[in-house]
Amino acid sequence: MARITIIETGQVPQKYRERHGSFPDMFERMVRAEDPTATVDVVSIPNGDTLPDPRNLEAVLITGAAAGVYDGLDWIAQLEDFVRTAYAHKTPMVGVCFGHQLIAQALGGTVRKSEKGWGIGRHVYQVLPDNGVVEGEAVAIACSHQDQVIEPPNDALTILSSEFTPHAGLLYTNGTTLTVQPHPEFDVEFAQVCCELRDGRAPDDVVATARASLAEPMDHAKLGGAITRFLARRTDP
Repeated sequence: MARITIIETGQVPQKYRERHGSFPDMFERMVRAEDPTATVDVVSIPNGDTLPDPRNLEAVLITGAAAGVYDGLDWIAQLEDFVRTAYAHKTPMVGVCFGHQLIAQALGGTVRKSEKGWGIGRHVYQVLPDNGVVEGEAVAIACSHQDQVIEPPNDALTILSSEFTPHAGLLYTNGTTLTVQPHPEFDVEFAQVCCELRDGRAPDDVVATARASLAEPMDHAKLGGAITRFLARRTDP
């Protein structure tokens, strides 16, 4: 039975939280769809929770956030230290969106706002063959981001990629760290909310195309299942 500690780094806007839940709620649904016996603990940075010692945790999942990893906030540096300790100890760890970028930055990669602009709606990512985590040739997942990992750390292998997001999924050589830019925890309704939130901020044609794309088939359950199984791995440090 997996015990996963979710580090909440950002919050769903209040007006949407009652209907869709928090980011940890979404991840809990994703995890339980694959493993109904999983136990989930939440550490909420926005609520002022203190980060635990990652060496005492069975598995870690770091959520998305509106913040940029380069914003210089006190808690970002603390979370980077947490990530480096977890990585060295081989605590199973997954980062999604902001979590993907934060882990990359903590381990020596480069993250910045992409000149390609907003990535929203359903994006299709090519899967590196025989990567041992995600099967198939491609996965279609909802995304919502401007920032990207521009240069992955030396320890990272790119296993998901697209023309828009060349380093959309990273598998690290310690064998226990996996990160993805898109959001397998989102349902289609919340992915539509993310498009709504970009009205007036992203170009109208980008928002319209993103909205329409969400009618196409999605692979959220496939990637969510792969992440859940990955977090259940046990590796001795």
